[in-house]
Amino acid sequence: MSPLRILRNCRRVCALPRHTIFASHRQQHTYKVTASSSKSMEKFDLPKRLQGSTPSVWNEYIALAMQYKPLNLGQGFPDDAAPEYVTKSLADIAKDKNPLLHQYTRGNGHVRLVQALSKLYSGLVGRELNPLSDILITSGAYEALYSSIMGHVDEGEEVIIIEPFFDCYEPMVKMARGVPRFIPLKLRKKDGPISSADWVLDDAELEKLFNEKTKMIILNTPHNPTGKVFHRQELERIAELCRKWNVLCVSDEVYEWLVFDGVEHVRICTLPGMWDRTITIGSAGKTFSVTGWKIGWAYGPHNLIRNLQMVHQNSVYTCPTPLQEGVARSFEVELARLGKPESYFLTLPCELQPKRDFMAKFLSDAGMRPTIPEGGYFMLADWSPLAEKLDLTSELDRYRDYKFTKWMTKNMGLQGIPPSAFYSEPNKHFGEDFVRYCFIKKQANLDKAAELLKQWN
Repeated sequence: MSPLRILRNCRRVCALPRHTIFASHRQQHTYKVTASSSKSMEKFDLPKRLQGSTPSVWNEYIALAMQYKPLNLGQGFPDDAAPEYVTKSLADIAKDKNPLLHQYTRGNGHVRLVQALSKLYSGLVGRELNPLSDILITSGAYEALYSSIMGHVDEGEEVIIIEPFFDCYEPMVKMARGVPRFIPLKLRKKDGPISSADWVLDDAELEKLFNEKTKMIILNTPHNPTGKVFHRQELERIAELCRKWNVLCVSDEVYEWLVFDGVEHVRICTLPGMWDRTITIGSAGKTFSVTGWKIGWAYGPHNLIRNLQMVHQNSVYTCPTPLQEGVARSFEVELARLGKPESYFLTLPCELQPKRDFMAKFLSDAGMRPTIPEGGYFMLADWSPLAEKLDLTSELDRYRDYKFTKWMTKNMGLQGIPPSAFYSEPNKHFGEDFVRYCFIKKQANLDKAAELLKQWN
């Protein structure tokens, strides 16, 4: 630039008001800072493996319950006291003279607990389980699922998920950089009484999902939220495809003791050729009605459990010693009376079955169409016959079941859970006509729910 042009430019700048010059400078500086800050913040966004994740339905509906204080039949936890011998065991441990009960225990599982589980499941599956190598104690069944998926699924490998599914299955597979492949249970009848056995897999659709990329199928029986107990013939078909394609089965059996009407809970790991390819998951929270204890486990052959141990030792490492000791003592009580009428494993489903039937009746009386569960403690009900009575325009959610459950929470004081939360995005329409309720509640609360629906109807 020539000296003359520089001089002219200086004169133009000097002719501008001072605040204009400084404002322009500030704007440029602000732009640079904002652009720099935005770029800097991108660095701390969710990593690619977590992108697309959203807050779970539980976060949303717990907040809704706190705000509107409805009768909560949505969340799956008992609202009555756990067995006295279970809670007393923890009280006794708190006063025990052994100081080591309040210190770290063995990382892969408190010895007394894995020994009790070995004794129980060795008898149930018909083979001897090594307590130190074939069983892993986890922070709830949730961590057992996480460790199973992270410990076995590699990038690009496919995992078959049966819908509706417990909502953590899909994000866990994605965190492992796996590829979830979905297949929905479909209701094969619309009229008359509906059983959870009427929710079935399409065989051709199931067979088509298996291929050389398939690493795992996640099975949940008894099933949440339908209450379906997969019958032997259905499990044999899944097992046949697992053997054909050399696929691992993760069997989520947290409701294993909660079966009704004489239905048999079959553990898929006991079927021919399945022990070597099955990880089975259980839960103290579901077994003893202490969901807040968050103690779970996985069992299977050591070469499969070893992978879970690698994940566990580098994330959770160990679970609370007093809680593991309490669960161990509780199992020892049950082992002594296994199969006897006083066993909690038998008395709990006997206690729940009349509650299940009562809920089915009051939902039917209200105009809904319930699915009678053969297992678990949840009930799906088709609420669509009530649609004409409802004005849901005040609810802005995308899916009808969200609109219905939120309207009921706010206007009737009764909360359920929207089942579309348990489907993949393309299949959410399968859940929109339904609501999920929980019946492991005090009879007084079930009576109150019945009265609320009766008054509204």
